[in-house]
Amino acid sequence: MLIEALTPQGTPEITRPEAAKLVAGDPVHSTWNLEDDRGLYCGIWESTPGAWRVSYDEWEYCRILAGRSVIEGDDGSRLEVGPGDAFVLRPGFTGIWRVIETTRKDYVILCR
Repeated sequence: MLIEALTPQGTPEITRPEAAKLVAGDPVHSTWNLEDDRGLYCGIWESTPGAWRVSYDEWEYCRILAGRSVIEGDDGSRLEVGPGDAFVLRPGFTGIWRVIETTRKDYVILCR
């Protein structure tokens, strides 16, 4: 298919952060992922409240569709995001993702 609507369809993949990365709560992630064999991923991701450590080896563009989150970098950076906010996480970013209100985003990830 050469064109595809980016809307949640079918059964999402359900995951939780690894125990070693969990900071607070019991967040549950639902992901509707479209994959490409060239290292490009996109889809819709949703998480219930909680916090976990993140470490990025790839580029990720995100746009928040619903909810509120705070992304805190180990470098002291802090980004509060809500509906309509868009941002990029660069390779090498490490920190904590805190979901304050159940958050849904669309995303594009480029792995190299």
